[in-house]
Amino acid sequence: MAQKDELSQGAKQKFVEAAARAKNPLEALSYQRYKAPSGEEFKLFCRTKSDADPKMLKWAFKLAEINVGPFYKQLKMGWQPKIKTAELNKNWARYLVAQNDKKENVAYSMFRFDMDHGDCVLYCYEMHVAAAYQRKGLGKFIMKTLEDCARHWHLEKVMLTVLNNNETSISFYKQLGYGKDEISPDVLEEADYQIFSKSMLS
Repeated sequence: MAQKDELSQGAKQKFVEAAARAKNPLEALSYQRYKAPSGEEFKLFCRTKSDADPKMLKWAFKLAEINVGPFYKQLKMGWQPKIKTAELNKNWARYLVAQNDKKENVAYSMFRFDMDHGDCVLYCYEMHVAAAYQRKGLGKFIMKTLEDCARHWHLEKVMLTVLNNNETSISFYKQLGYGKDEISPDVLEEADYQIFSKSMLS
């Protein structure tokens, strides 16, 4: 296969479309279970927006509100429930959800396949772990699964957005090898967020 920078926009678009057409783009990956160092086991599943349980979507909103709502409230933009709910209900949304042994949802990522400034990417819009299940490696496992998915579908990078005031989140992603993307707002733009990415070409 040619190097990604040698591929035409049309070829990159086909990679995105192929991934988006798949009912379960993670099917070829061994993502279904995660065992934490503590011995706890989690089952993971992937859903499209159309196949998602409405209760799951409400839970996802509530977890986002708990985890990042306080950070949004410190910023000019504030926490905007209607906008967040609309984002979580986009028709293109994909969900990777983790459940504990009681079949309770404990973590999720919302993502999509897209073209971004000429690159074919997997964009992670949300990744949240419930407080009681943090520091068990579950978030890292979810991100690794998304990266494996991006590589499987020949995408160039995984992208995500972090709030400037969420230092824990920034540190987490940096530890996983993410850094500021070239399209991230510069200092003069005075944005409240940064765009991070990690290349999948290596």
